[in-house]
Amino acid sequence: MRDPRFDPLFQPLQIGPVTAPNRFWQVPHCTGMGNQHPASLAAMRGVKAEGGWGVVNSEYCSIHPSSDDTPAPYASLWDDGDTANMAAMADAVHAHGALAGVELWHGGGRSANVLSRQPSLGPESILSATAPWQNQTMDRQDIKALRDWHRAAALRARAAGFDVVYVYAAHTYLLAQFLDPVLNRRPDAYGGSFDNRTRLIRELLEDTRDAIGDRAAIAIRIEVTDEDGGNQTARAEFLGRIAPLVDVFDVTIPDYGTEMGPSRFVKEAALETHIAHVRATTARPVVSVGRFTSPDTMLSQLRRGILDFIGAARPSIADPFLPAKIRDGRIDDIRECIGCNICYAHDGLGAPIRCTQNPTMGEEWRQGWHPERVPALIGQADPVLIVGAGPAGLEAAVTLARRGVPVVLAEAGEPGGRVTREARLPGLSEWNRVIDWRLGQLKKLPQVTVYPGSRMTAADIIDTGIRQVMLATGSLWRADGRGRSAPGGMASLADPRTRTPDQVLDGAVLSGDPVVIFDDEGYHIAAGLADLLASKGHAVSYVTPAGTVAEWTAYTVEQSRLQARLIRLGVTILTGQIVAGLGPGTALLDCAYTGRRTEIACGTLMPVTSREPQDGLWHDLQDAGLASLQRIGDARAPGLIAHAIHDAHGAARAHLTPLPPPKRERPVLGRQP
Repeated sequence: MRDPRFDPLFQPLQIGPVTAPNRFWQVPHCTGMGNQHPASLAAMRGVKAEGGWGVVNSEYCSIHPSSDDTPAPYASLWDDGDTANMAAMADAVHAHGALAGVELWHGGGRSANVLSRQPSLGPESILSATAPWQNQTMDRQDIKALRDWHRAAALRARAAGFDVVYVYAAHTYLLAQFLDPVLNRRPDAYGGSFDNRTRLIRELLEDTRDAIGDRAAIAIRIEVTDEDGGNQTARAEFLGRIAPLVDVFDVTIPDYGTEMGPSRFVKEAALETHIAHVRATTARPVVSVGRFTSPDTMLSQLRRGILDFIGAARPSIADPFLPAKIRDGRIDDIRECIGCNICYAHDGLGAPIRCTQNPTMGEEWRQGWHPERVPALIGQADPVLIVGAGPAGLEAAVTLARRGVPVVLAEAGEPGGRVTREARLPGLSEWNRVIDWRLGQLKKLPQVTVYPGSRMTAADIIDTGIRQVMLATGSLWRADGRGRSAPGGMASLADPRTRTPDQVLDGAVLSGDPVVIFDDEGYHIAAGLADLLASKGHAVSYVTPAGTVAEWTAYTVEQSRLQARLIRLGVTILTGQIVAGLGPGTALLDCAYTGRRTEIACGTLMPVTSREPQDGLWHDLQDAGLASLQRIGDARAPGLIAHAIHDAHGAARAHLTPLPPPKRERPVLGRQP
């Protein structure tokens, strides 16, 4: 039963001509699916509606080929074919009683249009965000054409069955470019003064209302300040003036590193102080995000009049059934977002999003996976022994047990594995949720027996008599420097000064300062260790062949803050350099471009280069006569925590019932006679 305290979260609210069934609003967010994977998109959004999100929105949806964000995937409403594909999403959402929304988008000068090859458009000619070419400056005919395209897309949205239609004026796209006094210095009626810079937004709101009539609500996504953080008063007055044209305000700030901030740097409800005035200013319903995972925080936002709808992207990815679990009094079953931004990273990589916490994200249509249901095994199942209770072992245990399989889970130490180590890095305590949630689920599954402090040998495994075995024994960072820069390793690293990340995070004493950290991997570990050690007063030199600190974390919106933090801590940052070995009291560095050799002082060397799968048991048990023997997670292929959990989840689903090949979305050409 639901705690009645949370009843306000489930009160319907009228927004213009439609009524939202509750206060849970999945804001528009990228999916890596877009118009290339419409079936995947529809299934994923439908699952969120099934999970209780009262309003489920699309990602940014292009209104015309002049708004092309390739290689980033995006939705589109260019023609009737797009209308049919987007209708599939709306239908999937409606099937569970939720409202479906679409965010009409034009990228303006930010879009490079590498697929459509049409000229980009903007208030003035500026460089594309991703390419060395510029847009054309829009004239009056271009503005008229834009209004026609937007109106046509709104009509298609109506035909597709959408209940909420967004005018998108944020995130540095076209309408935000018109609002920006730096980018819009036009001498005509659409530039210069603030009133002129807002003219196009007012016109598009009027056009959209005329197009959709009383069939759908109009939402606007807009920032409460200019790009530099100023002009809040004028913006607030503008929001008040356009309120009669708007049914719901989706408000944010220009600082995407805060709006989409990783938990390492940004905590829950971070936008509140910035957007708290909008509700009183507009007298309209307001939605905003804050990586809300706590029902109490959500309730507080409503009761204090900050928000009318709890906006969420990442929390709805980590747990599509978050609203339903609050509704049904199962708060301890909520799979909380950890703020790692792996979802966002994969959209940036041009792939359907995935999630560290939720291995079914992106697999709803492709593999038919559901976040709350797994197929039960028919008949009595033999027990499975899982060795290793890190993220992969715990995920496999939970999933197998839900299928009705008895599980024995043996762990050499305490459950947690690599997650426990990585969560010791500055700012990453929320990553412990990966382990905490799975341990909490195991307590509700009596068919699982956990044996901590039980290191297993091959003989021990055979002696259990259990013939179905999964090995989730993880991986460890290599000490020999094997990686991209030195595939064969470096013999000189067999030195008392060498420490691995695992050793340091487990409390090993350093051999002395300065500490040289060689980041040949590019994700967050090396930078996090530099942060950790510098914060403790150690002299640290961070070395990488890349051009920036933790280069891959640009995908997770962490890179700039990580580099800034190391600079503030006094870490010596050496980019474009490769550690080539150790000398007496020094580390040898080679320039990544010229090969020129230099030396720097080194008391401790920490290579963060690659990991060694701990698969010795797998080799030892090859001829043991077991019914099945599998490596899962990092013991199979070291990767992200998300990889380990996804691999384990798939292995558990496939146990005794092999999975069919994943479905594919692609054109199939008929053979011509």
